[in-house]
Amino acid sequence: MGRFKFEKCMDIEGLYTIEPEVFDVAVDIREGSKTYGRWFGVVLSAEKKNMLYVPEGFAHGFLVLTETAEFVYKLTDYYHPEDESGILWNDPTIGIDWPIPEGMKIITSERDRNHPAFSREISLKPKRSR
Repeated sequence: MGRFKFEKCMDIEGLYTIEPEVFDVAVDIREGSKTYGRWFGVVLSAEKKNMLYVPEGFAHGFLVLTETAEFVYKLTDYYHPEDESGILWNDPTIGIDWPIPEGMKIITSERDRNHPAFSREISLKPKRSR
């Protein structure tokens, strides 16, 4: 499932695409939440000019539905790559219904292909305190 940030001050306040179209997903990773492990997805497009809010405690991932895409993020803190973790994009426990167009070849980075499954015990806490 792409990458996610999990920090107390690291909300994605707004996420939108300015060039064609992506399927954007948020997964609840807040332990104890009634919706823990559930996902929500929406197609964001330049044409619709829609946006997704991803609050603290949620993982974030996306699928580019067009040849290319360009995202704009508005964050509540600076990016700290050392705090980044991830969940396997096609984890069966979460069961995201990715709208993969027929014939589309899925391309992921080596890092994203090697993220652990959500069902395994993984650390969702920041690696360092601020």
